Parts: sequence; structure tokens; C-alpha cells
Amino acid sequence: MTWHIRALRSSVAALAVSLAPLAAQTPGASQAGTNPDPNMPRPIPARASVFLQELTWLEVRDAIRAGKKTVIVATGGIEQNGPYLVLDKHNVVLRATTEAIARKLGDALVAPIVPFVPEGTINPPSGHMRYPGTISLSDDTFQRLLMDIANSLRQHGFTQVILIGDSGGNQAGMRAVAERLKGEWAGSGVSIHYIPEYYDYPGVYRWLESQGVHQVDQGLHDDFQITSSMMVVDPTTVRMQERIAAGKFSINGVDLAPADSAIAWGRRVVDWRAEKAVEAIRKAMGK
Repeated sequence: MTWHIRALRSSVAALAVSLAPLAAQTPGASQAGTNPDPNMPRPIPARASVFLQELTWLEVRDAIRAGKKTVIVATGGIEQNGPYLVLDKHNVVLRATTEAIARKLGDALVAPIVPFVPEGTINPPSGHMRYPGTISLSDDTFQRLLMDIANSLRQHGFTQVILIGDSGGNQAGMRAVAERLKGEWAGSGVSIHYIPEYYDYPGVYRWLESQGVHQVDQGLHDDFQITSSMMVVDPTTVRMQERIAAGKFSINGVDLAPADSAIAWGRRVVDWRAEKAVEAIRKAMGK
């Protein structure tokens, strides 16, 4: 028995030695590949995107060095949104509004949109959790997630962290995180700001009314300002073709055809919301 154990150990050791060269040859697994020089020059021109996930680490590094030290942390949601809009609704809207806000600020980038937020209790289900596909977080998990994201961004050199949310269930948690981190970061030269002015759908509704767009609530957890904003990003997210085929390409009594017109309205909505948000952000930062 002892001989067999020794033979087995010898075979395992030999196998490990034989596989060592293969491990060393794994692409990207070398010391240089996993630990590049933080100050290495960027070998190619940078992309112009404002979204962190679309940039390389070198592009983010150089953007921060060039003065882009404001970062937007936006929270959306995965929830039921009526019969026509994808569960990703809030995140789709934020794709348009955060880019507009960042470009208007001029010195900002956008962190990956946080798709998971409080949507109701999981068991027993409440709120949006009563509908299939919804994903919910507890308030504690949501706040811990935001704090880790904010602290990560602070570590990399961002000095202004902006919290905005496109859904009602997100607001209290973002406010709490901003207040806690303001205390923890005091004297560090890094600030965090929760911007409640961004989440002002009643204001958008009133503005549209002033522009001649009159809606009648159909009780679908959907409206013209949201649908048109989503169409700016991707018309398939509002099931445009399917609704046209079914004769249902309207919302709250407002016709969405022609699509180009609805998209043009969506761009105006995005721009209006971005202007209001930028005004509030600059005020919060004392600019």
C-alpha cells in the first residue's frame, strides 16, 4: 500500500512539472500581463466615450489625469414596466441621460449603471417583485454596493462622485450613502453628492404639457417621456414594430408614429432632464 501511495505522489508531481510550461504560456497570464506598469504609455488613441465600461484602463487613467475627475454613479432597476417596455427600462433611460449629463459637464465620466436596486421584499413578494423578471435588493445590500462602488472610484482619483437614480425606490438609499460617505471622506479632498433633482418625472410631465403634449394616464406604468427617451437608445426596447403591427403604437393617448418624431421628442426630454441635473450638480459642487 505504501508503495502505491509513493508511486501516486510521484506521478502527480511529474504531471505538475509537465504542465508548468503550459501554464506559463497561457495568454495574458504572465507577470507582465497581469501587472502592467501603471505609467506605461497608451499605445493607441483614446476613444471618446464617457462610459467607463467602454474605456480601457489606460484611457480612464489619462482622462483622470487630464482633469475628468467627476464620475456619475446612476442607479436604475430591473422591474415590470407595463406590457410594452422591457424590464431594463430605467437603465435604458439612464444610458441616454447620463451621457448627456457627462457631456454637458465636460469633465465627467459615467460608471457602469447599477441595474439592481430595491424593488420590494423578495419573500413574501411585494411591490414589483410580484411580477416575473423583477430583481430586488435589500436596502442594506443596495447601500453596501453603492459604498463599495464609490470607494473604488475614489481610490482611482475621482474627486467628485455624483449619485442619481431613475426610480423611486433608489432615492432613500442613495441619500443615506451620500450622507455617510460625506462624513467618512471629510478632509480628504473628495466629495460625494446625491442629486434628487434628477428624479423629477412630474417636472418632465409639466414641461411636456407646456410644449403641447397632453397625456391621459392609462395605468400602464409607462408614459410618453419614458417611451420616447428609450426610443432614442433603442426602439426595440419599447417593442416598436410589434406595437405597430398590433395597432398599439401610442401611449397615454399620444401617438408614437412616426417614430422619427417620437425619437426627436425623446432627445428633447433627455436634454431637458440633463440640463436640470447639470444645474443641480454644479450647485451642489459650489460651481
